[in-house]
This record gives sequence, C-alpha cells and structure tokens, in this order.
Amino acid sequence: MEKVIQILQEFGLTFVPLFVAMDAIGVLPILLPLTQNMKVSERSRVVRLAIFTALGLGLGFVAIGKGIFLFLGIEVADFLVAGGLILLLLAAKDLITGKMVEAQASVGAEMIGVVPLGTPLVVGPAVLTTLLILIDQYSTIIVIASFIINLSIAWLLFAQANRVVAFLGQGGVRAASKVVSLFLAAIAIKMIRQGVLGILG
Repeated sequence: MEKVIQILQEFGLTFVPLFVAMDAIGVLPILLPLTQNMKVSERSRVVRLAIFTALGLGLGFVAIGKGIFLFLGIEVADFLVAGGLILLLLAAKDLITGKMVEAQASVGAEMIGVVPLGTPLVVGPAVLTTLLILIDQYSTIIVIASFIINLSIAWLLFAQANRVVAFLGQGGVRAASKVVSLFLAAIAIKMIRQGVLGILG
C-alpha cells in the first residue's frame, strides 16, 4: 500500500510540472489559425504528426538526459538552478507578451505538425528542461508515463480545438493560459530554491 501511495505521489509530482510546462490550452489559439483552411482529415494528420514529433523529441531527451549530466559533470542542483531560471523567463515572457515561443505561420502545411506545433509549441524549452530535471529526481518510468499522458491530453484537446475554444471563448483560453504560466513560474521558483539549497549543502 505504501508503494502504491509513493507511486501516486511521484506521478503527481511529475505530471503537474509537465502539464503546466506543455500548456496545451495555450497552444489552441495558435493551432486554429495555422489549420483553419485545412480539411478535417488534414488537420487530424497535422495534429497526429505534432504529437508524434513531440513524443520522439521528449523520449530522446529522457534517453540521453542522464548521459548529458555525467558527460558534462553537471550536478542536479546546478541544473535545477539553470532550468528554473529558464522556466521562469519563459513563464514571465508568456505572462507579459502572451507568447512563450514564437510561431511561424509561413511553413508548409505538411511541416506545421513538426514545426511549430510539435516543437517548440508542444515540446519546447520548458518541457525539455522539465523532463531533464524530473528524470534525475524521480523514476524514469513514471516520468515517461506522465509525459505520455500529458501528450494524450494535448492530442484530445487539439482534436477538439474548435469545441474547446467555443466553450471557453478566446478570453477564456487566454485566461487559462495565463494561470498555467503563473503556475509554471511558481514551479520555476521552487526549482531554483531547491538548487540553491543543494549547492549550499
């Protein structure tokens, strides 16, 4: 029973940071204009390509993350501070400008699923930084499970993008995205604090 509780706790501690870092709701206002002239089948293909691009990139970072730490001689505390600062800057940029990353609408229709949707919008600096930090703190299997579940949620939201935006409204989507960015900033501060305490010993 204690093992189950521990697994659930670790799942929560990995799922929430990835959820706020991914910010699937905040991607919706960008997804719609990029795919507005597409047929339903074309949009579905683009969304599927975006999710699989994000999955491959994320799992690749999980696979080589610990190797990067060892090769560069980086301690977890060092990366907590650096990663926390990056997440804080990204969250602050989103809160101030409304854009965590810049989307480029000039790419071809087939490539929209890879860039900018797959990366950097679904899996960008915030998610990759969070993944690298989490795999050194928690079970890799749990981190991967949390990542895949978050991608599944993003897939569902993107597949129903029109309905979600119609339900929340443009203002609701923006408000939800701001709240998510605020939580991301709070998580970033927590990472910086843990890193500083770790360095100071």
